[in-house]
This record gives sequence, structure tokens and C-alpha cells, in this order.
Amino acid sequence: MPLLDWSDNYSVGVTEIDAHHRKLFRMLNKLHDAMRAGNAKILIGSIVEELFDYAKYQFQKEESLMEKIEYSELEEHREAHKKFIASVEEYRALADKGMEAFLSSGISSFLTEWLKSHIGVMDKKYQKDMNAAGIR
Repeated sequence: MPLLDWSDNYSVGVTEIDAHHRKLFRMLNKLHDAMRAGNAKILIGSIVEELFDYAKYQFQKEESLMEKIEYSELEEHREAHKKFIASVEEYRALADKGMEAFLSSGISSFLTEWLKSHIGVMDKKYQKDMNAAGIR
């Protein structure tokens, strides 16, 4: 059972970005499933690494589209992305130190809140501008 289900409430009306966001939801749910099965300790390092790499890729794609439409809140958005990457780097350091017990629940909570607030609120703000520019 997923920790957080994707729904159209999280859609930003841009197919490519929605696909990226769905992948982030799958990553969260993969971690949650591993925790429920008692396998988080084994998988946490690879999940954190995948999250780090994918978030950097996804943020670059999203910011590129924002640049294209000259989105007025681009710098604020970039700053939020930088803070996310910094937080994931901290979790990655914990994984490297073997602190999986704290790590799995901490990153699970962090990612759940990020997805709800960043995608559900901050990303929704650019939907109208993206769609008006013909980006769907």
C-alpha cells in the first residue's frame, strides 16, 4: 500500500513534469515498501542515491521550462530546489555513515512533506503560465 498516492491534485498540467513527479512518488513508495518489509537498511543507500541523481535531473528540466517562459518566480523556485538537494545530501551522508535506522523514517517524512508542499503548492503556481505559453 503506497504511503502517498499520485492524484490529479498534484498535476501541474505539463505532461513531462507530471511524469517526473510521478517518479518521485514511486521513489517515496519504494522506500515505504522497503521499510514495511524490513528491508530499508539494505536499500536505503541506493534509494537516497537514486533520489539525489533524479532530483537534480528533474529540477534542471523544470527550471529550463521556467526559463523558457520567463517565469517570474524562477529564482525562488531554484532556491527551493537547492535546499532540497542540500537536504538529500545530508541524508546521503547519514547513509554513508551507516545510520539507516534514523535515515529511512527521516527521509520518508521529508520526501512526503516535500511532495505535498512543493509540488502541491509551489509547482502548481506555474501551471497557468506554462499552459498559456503552450507547454502542456
